[in-house]
Amino acid sequence: MCGRFVVTNPVAKTKKIVKTAIKVEDTENYNAHPYQQLPVIKKYTNGNTLELLKWGIIPSWSKNKDFKPLINARLETIDEKISFKKLIKLHRCVAVADGFYEWKREEKVKTPYYFLRKDKKMMFIAAIYQNNEFCTNTYDYYPNILREEIDKIKATHANRTFYLSVSPKFYASGCKSLADAGLLKDPKRSRIVIEKPFGRDYRSAQSLNSIVQNCALESQVFRIDHYLGKETVQNILVLRFANTIFEPIWNRKKLPKIPS
Repeated sequence: MCGRFVVTNPVAKTKKIVKTAIKVEDTENYNAHPYQQLPVIKKYTNGNTLELLKWGIIPSWSKNKDFKPLINARLETIDEKISFKKLIKLHRCVAVADGFYEWKREEKVKTPYYFLRKDKKMMFIAAIYQNNEFCTNTYDYYPNILREEIDKIKATHANRTFYLSVSPKFYASGCKSLADAGLLKDPKRSRIVIEKPFGRDYRSAQSLNSIVQNCALESQVFRIDHYLGKETVQNILVLRFANTIFEPIWNRKKLPKIPS
């Protein structure tokens, strides 16, 4: 599910399954989005309660005040991620909604589509919570056709290494995009390589590291100094131009001319 949904009159619509509503009123919200206080059902020993929680979890281990709250947890890896694996065991809840939005991109235009039940009854969205925050659980139902075609043609067997040879400012967004696309969900077959500089200073390196670890397991991440390959590249030049065996073979001037 994406980051927008609709919720109207939650108290009236959940009164048969909820014992107590805490600070929740029957209002109409047609643009429920992250960082808002939204109605969530939590289970206690004496019954279910409807409470307002903020959509977006800041992991307890994060020391960065600028950390962007996590709004979705992928079900495929939720029991592996350090941010979610404890919460999924002990702190489960459900968000309530009338429907949700998904966007379809066509070139540069994004068109919203609204999804709801055929009977128009309320939806219950799986979620996890921490203190006064919650995060919805998502699952990728749609197979990546391109990945399947590559595996079929190239016989890669889903083994992939993503080398982020880009500007350091794109490391965080690149890792998040790969994770959101489900390309890092298999820790045995998916790897990500990041070049230095890894952040501008100690604080920014810690912030970037927390984002990367939330996208992939530590065993999948390889931080390298690309300059370590300089000597190898220089040796190739020696092999090419100073070797009396390979130099004439690789020299285009020594190739026989093909008559036209």
